[in-house]
Amino acid sequence: MASAVTGAALTLPAVGVAQQASAAPWLCLASEADIYAAAPARVNGDPGDLLACRQVTLPGFSDIRMKAWKVRYVSTDVKGAKTVATGFVAVPEAAWTKGGSRPVVTFHPGSSGLGPQCAFSKQMAGAYVDHYEGPNVAEFLKAGFAVAATDGAGYIDGQVHRYMVGHSAGNALLDIARTSRQIPGGSLRSDGKVGIAGYSEGGQAALWAAQLAASYAPELKVAGAAAGGVPGDLKVTAQRLNGGLFAGFAADALVGHNAAYPAMPFDELMNDEGAKAVEDAKKLCLFGTLGRFLGARVENLTKDKLTVDQIWQLRGPDGTWGELADRSKLGVDIGTPGSAATYKIGFPVFQYRGVLEEIIPTETEDATRAAYCKAGINTTWNQGYPGEHLTTDWLAAGDVTRFLGDRFEGKPVAGNC
Repeated sequence: MASAVTGAALTLPAVGVAQQASAAPWLCLASEADIYAAAPARVNGDPGDLLACRQVTLPGFSDIRMKAWKVRYVSTDVKGAKTVATGFVAVPEAAWTKGGSRPVVTFHPGSSGLGPQCAFSKQMAGAYVDHYEGPNVAEFLKAGFAVAATDGAGYIDGQVHRYMVGHSAGNALLDIARTSRQIPGGSLRSDGKVGIAGYSEGGQAALWAAQLAASYAPELKVAGAAAGGVPGDLKVTAQRLNGGLFAGFAADALVGHNAAYPAMPFDELMNDEGAKAVEDAKKLCLFGTLGRFLGARVENLTKDKLTVDQIWQLRGPDGTWGELADRSKLGVDIGTPGSAATYKIGFPVFQYRGVLEEIIPTETEDATRAAYCKAGINTTWNQGYPGEHLTTDWLAAGDVTRFLGDRFEGKPVAGNC
């Protein structure tokens, strides 16, 4: 996966995507720089509109014959404004033989780190740093599914990844499913079924996409969603992570929320060490972040030695930090299509975690599953994988693929609430 992207890319003219974000490409001739260029002052087009594409190879999947493209597309931020997101689309060359159009799995990776070099699409296309999701993508492709993998919002020039901001992640995940059908000369069709998948950060994104699908992307034929290792309540998760071995995830979440809500008090709260820590977080990928913030406590990074609970109470133009964290809490105001709930889910959901989970508090994973069951959503639950957080992602890959494959084929599932 460390090998470079093969082949030379043709460059768009100077009037390219960075300046005119609304012009759909006729061919996938964007340069690498075009894909990740800064967003224009005004982003035109509808959510999911393809803005630029570039055909690439994915070195980690050399045993699977496919076509793949990096994509730049329109998405929506937490305030409903149009923004730019990136990712990749991969389509197996072998014919789809199970009836209907080829389905697509819209996929959000687990935590990558905030540095621009950490974008999932960059790592899978050869600029490998330390990502671990390749085996999961390979399972989908070997099953014949297309994969539309988002980087999530904020991996373009001049921005920071909106780490753990639920609505933003869910929107980006649904939008890239739309984008996958627009690639010039591509074979994916609008009547193809869609599966939603992700683990850890990607698991939160997957369930937000599931909750938003009916209202945000009603034209997508979502057949099912699979989400594992889900940090369903950011307050519970941050409290557990602060000062521990995995405090880097809490650091990224704070910086990611500041990127999503820049008017909220943040930089002015930091002491010199905190200011340096924020800048470091914006440059590092996953393992670098975990090493940098090993044992870090937010109290030591703020001028007034603020605790996590005190930060939640701080108010700004968008509310308190606690209220903003609660906006990403999963399982709130959800229901079936016939209910009066804000978020309606009319397809089966698979949720899972490992027996040895050591990063995400198991009480929030369990509570998310319980909320889905209470709402009457068809939920299959597996808490028996014999792994800790990272290995459970791989241990469950076959079950996730089979679960989505059965949904694509229209097979019923009763759930086990």
